[in-house]
Amino acid sequence: MKRIGVTGHRTIPGEALDEVRARLRALLCGHDGPMEALSSLAAGADQLFADIALEGGADLTVVIPSGDYEEGFDDPGELARYRALKSRATQEIRMAYTHSSDDAYYAAGTYIADNCDRLVAVWDGLPARGRGGTAEIVEYARALGRPVTVIWREGVRRT
Repeated sequence: MKRIGVTGHRTIPGEALDEVRARLRALLCGHDGPMEALSSLAAGADQLFADIALEGGADLTVVIPSGDYEEGFDDPGELARYRALKSRATQEIRMAYTHSSDDAYYAAGTYIADNCDRLVAVWDGLPARGRGGTAEIVEYARALGRPVTVIWREGVRRT
C-alpha cells in the first residue's frame, strides 16, 4: 500500500486554490492500487488533501497532535469538516500531548513524514511561522530522504 502524507498551510489564497485542488486531485485520484493518506486534518491544506484522498478511494489515517486539538478550530465550519473527515478515517493516531502547542504540531508532522512513502507539501516555499510549520516538516522529510512533492501556484503568497 502506498502511503502519502500531507503538510501544508491552513490558509490557501483564493487565487491558488483551484490549482492546488487540481494538482492534489491529479496526484491522489490517478493512483493505481491501494493508498493510505495521512493527515492531521487542520483547516486548509490538510482537510483539502484528506477530502480528495477519500474521493480517490484512499484509506485515511488521522494524526491528532493533542487532546484539545478541536479547541483550536476558530471557525465552526472548519471544525464540522474536521469531525466529518475524522469520522471517515480508518485509523486514528494520537500524539501524547494534552494541549496543542508547537511541539505537538511538530510531533504530528514528523510522525506523518516518518510513516509515509511520499510527503505532499501545500507550501509557498517561505520559512515556517513556528515550530512544526510546513517548511520545517518539509526540511525534516527531505533529511530522511523522503520524496516531497510541493504543490502551490507560482507567484502567490499566503496571507
